[in-house]
Amino acid sequence: MSENPRDLAAEQQLDVADFDAFFTEQAEQRAGVPLKLYGREYVLPTSLPLLFTLQMERLKDSADPDDIRKMLASLFGPDALDAWAEHGMTDRQLGVVLVWSTANCRTPGAVSMAEAARLYDEREGGTGKAPANRAERRTKNKGRKPATSGKR
Repeated sequence: MSENPRDLAAEQQLDVADFDAFFTEQAEQRAGVPLKLYGREYVLPTSLPLLFTLQMERLKDSADPDDIRKMLASLFGPDALDAWAEHGMTDRQLGVVLVWSTANCRTPGAVSMAEAARLYDEREGGTGKAPANRAERRTKNKGRKPATSGKR
């Protein structure tokens, strides 16, 4: 079992699976969605780059500017974070831009800017989280039947 897979393929005359050619054939013909921010125009890719997707999950709790810079570079270029920070961008504004951009990469028009802001605010404002204390839970559930486990 010490044979190199490449040597084995050559011996067996197997066709090489050419993903370069396949992905070129499959490439989308549409242009990415443009957006304007602080006087500069950016064009989103037609799908989220793998690097962005992986870093978004890995760095979701990071506040390190270098981590965020790397993540944004795959969508907006290497100087985006610094340029936006120089213009006074807030963390909320960054969040809204990211929500809008990730939604509109693959499906242009999927989310409006106002909808992206609402979605960001819901997520950051705690909507959907369990109330912190008993009084809040009672107030939240007032008028509704309590959930049951289905057991008697």
